[in-house]
Amino acid sequence: MGYGCANGGARVADLFVSYKAEDRRRVAKLVKALEASGFSLWWDAHIGGGSEWREEIERNLDAARCIIVVWSKGSTGPHGDFVRDEASRAMRRKAYLPVRIDRVDPPLGFGEQQTIDLIGWRGSISDPRFRGLVEVARQKAGIAADALPVVQVAHRSFDRRTALAGGGAIAALAAAGGWFAFRPGKAKANSIAVMPFANLSGDPAQAYFSDGIAEELRSALSRIPDLKVVARTSSEAVRDQDAESAARKLGVGNILSGSVRRSDTTMRIVAQLVDGKDGTERWSQTYDRPNGDSLSIQSDIAQRVAAAMRLTLVGAPEDFRDIGETDNAEAQDLKLQADAAMAKGDDEATTRRSLALLESALRLDPHYGNAMAALAMRYTTLGGMYGSDSADAASHFDRSEASAKQAVRLAPKSPDGYGALGLLYTYRLRLKSASEQFAKMRAAGTPNNRILLEYAWLLVGLGRGEEGLAIADQVISIDPLNANAYFSKGIIFKFLRQYDQAIRETQRAIELAPDRQWPRVMLGVVNVLKGKNAEARAILEAVPNDQFLAITYLAVLDAREGNREASLRHLANLRTIGADAVAVQEAGVLSQLGEREKAVAMVEYAWRVKDPGLSTMNVDELFDPIRDDPRFQAIARKMATS
Repeated sequence: MGYGCANGGARVADLFVSYKAEDRRRVAKLVKALEASGFSLWWDAHIGGGSEWREEIERNLDAARCIIVVWSKGSTGPHGDFVRDEASRAMRRKAYLPVRIDRVDPPLGFGEQQTIDLIGWRGSISDPRFRGLVEVARQKAGIAADALPVVQVAHRSFDRRTALAGGGAIAALAAAGGWFAFRPGKAKANSIAVMPFANLSGDPAQAYFSDGIAEELRSALSRIPDLKVVARTSSEAVRDQDAESAARKLGVGNILSGSVRRSDTTMRIVAQLVDGKDGTERWSQTYDRPNGDSLSIQSDIAQRVAAAMRLTLVGAPEDFRDIGETDNAEAQDLKLQADAAMAKGDDEATTRRSLALLESALRLDPHYGNAMAALAMRYTTLGGMYGSDSADAASHFDRSEASAKQAVRLAPKSPDGYGALGLLYTYRLRLKSASEQFAKMRAAGTPNNRILLEYAWLLVGLGRGEEGLAIADQVISIDPLNANAYFSKGIIFKFLRQYDQAIRETQRAIELAPDRQWPRVMLGVVNVLKGKNAEARAILEAVPNDQFLAITYLAVLDAREGNREASLRHLANLRTIGADAVAVQEAGVLSQLGEREKAVAMVEYAWRVKDPGLSTMNVDELFDPIRDDPRFQAIARKMATS
């Protein structure tokens, strides 16, 4: 279907853009370039919430001076009726300007006028093809030549500093494996990526709902045996690419994309399944339903996608309680909001806001198992990261345990409750119990990747690092652009003392997420352990001076270089963060300083306050000098058998 988007309706737009909704990501860069070139423009991204969609589209279509019709595989296909209708009106008004973004011919009756070819155009406003479009659009809209800004084509000059920086970047890229490290293998037919659904509601606050619909579809499709479903992080990383490019980058055979437009009373969801190899449409459907009918739409989309791929969707509707789902659309909406909040950050305020949303969802549906499991994980986060002291943390952990056990009772076929218990027991240093719950989680279904990576971390602490690596690789196979997966894999290699591999994986994480601090800190840590002191110091001193792990390893670095006074200064700085919070790190520094008795005493203190950092004490290099102490070994045994 074709739409356009408003510039607020204050005046007649110069241009109206008509296109198939599933092409929205590609058309967005065209809109951006046209606006940058000085045109006022109408398309569907700014339709106000509650608007009468058809009437507003029709009104702006009839008012615009020039109508750009974007021909693609979708708009020329069997479901491109709306685009053809809008093109017919444009031709009657002599305002029709065709643009082609795929190698297709316009439908019969629309090919008489020269079509401007933008196949492969990457968004540059200085591209000669785009400049040609600007000129034709200007003439059709009746705009004077001097009324639009002059676009200068940039000519890059050589800059020695840029060249040196670029050389350094290329060297780092080569060391990390570069893009070829992420290059997917041959795409399999039974693989799919669900792209983030476009939010066309005109209200940015509704983005959680469109993203949540896509995530729910991933969950439903992941229940199909032998179907590889790419996870959320990687799907969102290619959200602005066309289906073929996204499929190629993710190594999948199919792309499911769509859009959501939602008002106070009604909802329109459009979904399209595309063959990732050649971009042909395999199935598409438009749903116009009352608001609150999203659950039945999700179920129908999943069933139809499965049918189009000749697969069998398991998990029948009557089974929804056992797999942790709800039949209350309002409760689901609140959980989607809670999940969206946590996707943006896990600071204390966000965690508490997410927890409040989940509590509201559970008041509406007390039997919503996956919401109960999410509630448990929020309590674990509050206790593990933001408890004011060990007693406060224990109180949050108690609530988490009760909620997680209730989630398992409500939804025994969902992995979420078992995963919540596994995470909690890891924080409580009950590693045997955690391992048992994570095993049940994996038997129940496909858990979220964050919990899988927590399980990998646990396995390392249990001395099963190779199994942890296999899980990290499993996450990467379904989420190949997830920086956290490579970061976690780097940490596992670090604990396995395979430092070159640890550096390689950590640099991959940095390449994917250059603004994140933790991978850079870990790169400094591994360089300390590898004996590359100058490189390590440069990295660790560049991060904020309140980063506890950076402080810890600066203290270790000074201790290893024999600068005891400097090491003690860093240790004093570390202690200002709080005794309960950094007990394990303080024990590690004392161990490296040769303070054997003080180090063991601090490990015993960490055990009393249940510092989660002890979970890897058996493989942590900092404890090598005290590993043979009977008191150290006794704590390790208690942790592994509880």
